[in-house]
Amino acid sequence: MTKLFCFGLGYSALALAKLIRFNGGSVAGTVRSEEKAATLGADGIKAAVFDGISPGPDVPALLKQSDALLISISPDKNGDPALAHHAADIAAAKPKAIVYLSTVGVYGNHDGDWIDEETPINPQSDRAIARAKAESAWTAFGVLHDIPVMIFRLPGIYGPGRGPLEKLKSGKSQRIVKPGQVFNRIHVADIVRAAHAGITRPRSGVFNICDNEPAPPQDVIEFAAHLMGLEPPPEVAFEDAELSPMARSFYAENKRVSGQKAQRMLPYRLKYPTYREGIRALVEADQSAD
Repeated sequence: MTKLFCFGLGYSALALAKLIRFNGGSVAGTVRSEEKAATLGADGIKAAVFDGISPGPDVPALLKQSDALLISISPDKNGDPALAHHAADIAAAKPKAIVYLSTVGVYGNHDGDWIDEETPINPQSDRAIARAKAESAWTAFGVLHDIPVMIFRLPGIYGPGRGPLEKLKSGKSQRIVKPGQVFNRIHVADIVRAAHAGITRPRSGVFNICDNEPAPPQDVIEFAAHLMGLEPPPEVAFEDAELSPMARSFYAENKRVSGQKAQRMLPYRLKYPTYREGIRALVEADQSAD
């Protein structure tokens, strides 16, 4: 029975928590407010407040009660907050496995070519550079303390309550076309599968956790709209699209990411190997709820 501690009880971490608890394990972790801590506490998840600026006073005791660690908080200009404030506490707890959720953004742009874990990283944005530094710091920490550290590089995450369905429902979805542009994706359920496999059978290394079919974003929106019985939004040229600076920066990188190493070595099997299976399941669940 796994006793999991999560630095950052967010979307993916809470999905993993659900599986851990279903299997008889326990979950604790950090949040940024007392209100969120109280809400999760009422649901049986012990949550400590940690703002990333100073140590969380309740974190060390919860770490001692845990045997696996998930890191899903973002690094800042000073590095990874968990390592900056709680490295000694983590080392003392000696978890059997550490999973660090990073991003395929560390690879930079590859003009649509296929890449894998052997491809040298080339982070371009400040966010990706910070992630690359955090990856190195966690890898070094694992070597120093003889703890298996698995770096999971993730593409865009979708799942219940998050993704193209919500954008289409809100009327804010755009079918943006940039010729040749493709993205990988990953359903949150498959992040959970990979993380559970890694925690159960720890294996140090870098792993791309992604689907098997990188695809143009406009195709994904169109597919979701048809399943929902909606008219797809009109195509918009990338140059004319209304995008935030962060959203626009994603389109500066174009690559096809292979996740075969993770599927082979962890091992785990994708429940949703392409966006089609994943979106179809979300639409069916949505329709059942209605």
